[in-house]
Amino acid sequence: MTRYVMVADLRRCVGCQTCTAACKEGNATPPGVQWRRVLDLEAGTYPEVSRGFVPVGCQHCTNPPCLEVCPSTATKQRADGIITIDEDLCIGCSYCLMACPYNARSLSDKPRYAFGDAPTAAEAARLQNNAVGIASKCTFCADRIDAGTARGLVPGQDPEATPICVNACISGALSFGDIEDENGPIATLLAENRWFRLHECEGTEPGFYYIWDKGTL
Repeated sequence: MTRYVMVADLRRCVGCQTCTAACKEGNATPPGVQWRRVLDLEAGTYPEVSRGFVPVGCQHCTNPPCLEVCPSTATKQRADGIITIDEDLCIGCSYCLMACPYNARSLSDKPRYAFGDAPTAAEAARLQNNAVGIASKCTFCADRIDAGTARGLVPGQDPEATPICVNACISGALSFGDIEDENGPIATLLAENRWFRLHECEGTEPGFYYIWDKGTL
């Protein structure tokens, strides 16, 4: 069984927002919609202060609350763990937006383009992501994964089969792959480091891991 997950090494993230820009360009999301974001956090009291950066987006949960509340069955969970939205079934009710504890979903109430009232070439090529009244979110670049694996490529190792944000990360903070591969790079990375997941108390079992220190839990 394959279970794709993403790992962010918070020790390496420099907050450059390159993953954010790459996702924006690659998916041509409309203004105000960003599937990959990086939180800029400050802690402590002067002069003992620190700053950290946390990449966030859809967590592709094992137990996704968005799936449970979707009345039209537009939200689906693939066998490999990726959560998708069927645009032909989505009715724009926004239940999934309210149910998501990660604020990872968006819904545009009117057409929005980067420059003026007409789409750019990139936007025109991906107008499905600019559809009005349909929920959207990070897909882990499922189209790239599917096209790559069909050619025998390995997601997380071969760039053509790997999410755009991971390829773009200049510090190597983002990793992607199959956590069920016990001898694979993702399982090894998590086994050798301390990590956490966001809002685990919600019982969502997120597919997004955050490394914060060396050594096992």
